[in-house]
Amino acid sequence: MKRALYLLIAGTVLSGIAAYSASGQTATSTKLWRLDCGAAQVNDLNVFSDTNAYTGMKRRFTASCYLIKHGDTYMLWDTGLSAALKGAPLSDKVALSATVTVTIPEQLAKIGVKPEDISIIGISHYHFDHIGQAAAFPQAKLLIGKGDYDSLAASPALNGADPVPLKNWFGGTGKAEAVSGDKDIFGDGSVTMIDLPGHTPGHHGLLVKLAGMGNVLLSGDVVHFQENYDTGGIPGFNYNRADSIAAIDRFKGLAKNLKATVIIQHEPRDISKLPAFPAAAE
Repeated sequence: MKRALYLLIAGTVLSGIAAYSASGQTATSTKLWRLDCGAAQVNDLNVFSDTNAYTGMKRRFTASCYLIKHGDTYMLWDTGLSAALKGAPLSDKVALSATVTVTIPEQLAKIGVKPEDISIIGISHYHFDHIGQAAAFPQAKLLIGKGDYDSLAASPALNGADPVPLKNWFGGTGKAEAVSGDKDIFGDGSVTMIDLPGHTPGHHGLLVKLAGMGNVLLSGDVVHFQENYDTGGIPGFNYNRADSIAAIDRFKGLAKNLKATVIIQHEPRDISKLPAFPAAAE
């Protein structure tokens, strides 16, 4: 009986593989590049703790964006700081200062990608350091969490959201989608927006599955630096504290169960986890 059942299962699996092979279908290749989208000098790190965990500390943050190629389709995840900040000096006198060294289009040109080649922009959340260069890609479809979409679309905008950098999609002709929950962007599980509200109402992270490197989790701002991640630190300016704690817990659970490489987008120490541009992770 057991042998018959085994043969039945084995036959079903093998016939499925044969049918798949005969169809000529293969998994769509996916590549991931880390882009330099600016830097920030934070001179009062306690801004990122509602329990005063970082009194007297300073930190240099990076603003990272990511280019994803899925088959022939190009997608950006976050668009960093505004190109208007290119060459701006960083200061150790004010609470926060920001700068950009190279724009996204300038980096894309190095690998032969034009701004008009970008079909999708996925936005982790509506803060200025994640939407700053979106306007360079007006033809792209914008994907953003529903809570953030609703905040940007309200008149006036809610929860501190600034729709101006995204005016092409909020009041203009650009196509935008409000993402509820998780979203499998290409329908094959290779790139998934992960619902992690709390930092903002519709905050999301991104899961990218690569054939060689495996699973990669991009944090958005579920946390901002390694100590935040280690201790579950919550900025006082987050939209909802309880949701923020739950989001960190979910993110850590995904990282553990998927054996994923965690990339904290503002953490300079995480830059080296991906190949240096113009090389891509595959």
